[in-house]
Amino acid sequence: MADLDFDDFMKVDIRVGEVIRAEPYPEARKPAIKIWIDFGAEIGEKKTSAQVTAHYTPETLIGKQVLAVVNFPPRQIGKFMSEVLVLGLPDEDGEIRLVGPDGPVPLGGRMH
Repeated sequence: MADLDFDDFMKVDIRVGEVIRAEPYPEARKPAIKIWIDFGAEIGEKKTSAQVTAHYTPETLIGKQVLAVVNFPPRQIGKFMSEVLVLGLPDEDGEIRLVGPDGPVPLGGRMH
């Protein structure tokens, strides 16, 4: 694994946002959910898709605070344009669980 210095790490802009809308993405090659996230006044609303259907439904995502990389360029995922990369970790079965704060924090806060 290559070493990473602090300046390189700080180039990755990871912010907290709240899921305000979510819907199934049946056209995706692997089961996924389309997610709209509010990152507060500075960044606003961004969208993404995530393969998180093992642990979440669109309804259970609403109101959830999540961490996402907000400074990657947009990426086309099928017919859907993903604007951020939501962060998650695989469980023991390889299914993704989203990463977020363990209590409420202001939207748009940057991870340190």
